[in-house]
Amino acid sequence: MPQRHALSPAASAHLRTPDSARLAEATGVFAMLSDATRLHVLWLLAQGESDVGSLAEQCEASRTAVSQHLAKLRLAGLVDTRREGRHIYYRLSDGHLRRLVVEALSHADHRVSGQAPHD
Repeated sequence: MPQRHALSPAASAHLRTPDSARLAEATGVFAMLSDATRLHVLWLLAQGESDVGSLAEQCEASRTAVSQHLAKLRLAGLVDTRREGRHIYYRLSDGHLRRLVVEALSHADHRVSGQAPHD
């Protein structure tokens, strides 16, 4: 019989058997994470809010490309904005997304570096 791991209270706070609506929503989130530039932008935003220019510079992508990715992420409800004068700052919409992005890239780090997996 497969071993089941107990989830931490924070991880299981909202956990319920997924219905079709929840599976569709999660699939949409994973689709947004499936692009390397979008994932990089989300990882940068997991560190704190930022504007398009800073994100483009750190992603080594064009400002236009990053702007288009941010528009998709905003439409998907994954990022929020804040206006300050002429500047628009982007941030992740919630902590669940932040943890998902960080965990996905931590998992990737283990796979690439050869470090042993852990819980």
